[in-house]
Amino acid sequence: MEDDNYFNDPCPIARSLAFVGDAWSILILRDAHAGLTRFDQFRKSLGIAPTILTRRLATLTEEGLLEKCRYSERPPRDEYLLTAAGHDFLPVLFMIGAWGRKYRGGGKLVRFLDAEKGTEIKAVAVDEVTGAKIGTRPIRIVTPDEG
Repeated sequence: MEDDNYFNDPCPIARSLAFVGDAWSILILRDAHAGLTRFDQFRKSLGIAPTILTRRLATLTEEGLLEKCRYSERPPRDEYLLTAAGHDFLPVLFMIGAWGRKYRGGGKLVRFLDAEKGTEIKAVAVDEVTGAKIGTRPIRIVTPDEG
């Protein structure tokens, strides 16, 4: 979606999708949360072309979701670690997964478990102010001009 018009869009959804809105970027972030850090690990997991992976990693690094860190000088090798912004993307991944389980499920699906409790994680989005589950109450979109 790398359309320059969306980078300055007043909608935070459009701005976010401008750099992380393609499947490859989201799957790279999924794999980073699963502990993958190296180019070859991402490539093997995703079956992605090296040129596409290079571009997606560069964008995710430039946008502050991943940090490129050198782990070997000879030969020079880098790994990609989640930043605070990258860590904060985990709930987004879980919400996409919850939607997919509900509407694109069927067959055997990966389950996500709480590592300490061993229970399956059931993601829900809740409005912090009202405590209401998002999607159960009407919304109103206010443009910047409306204040």
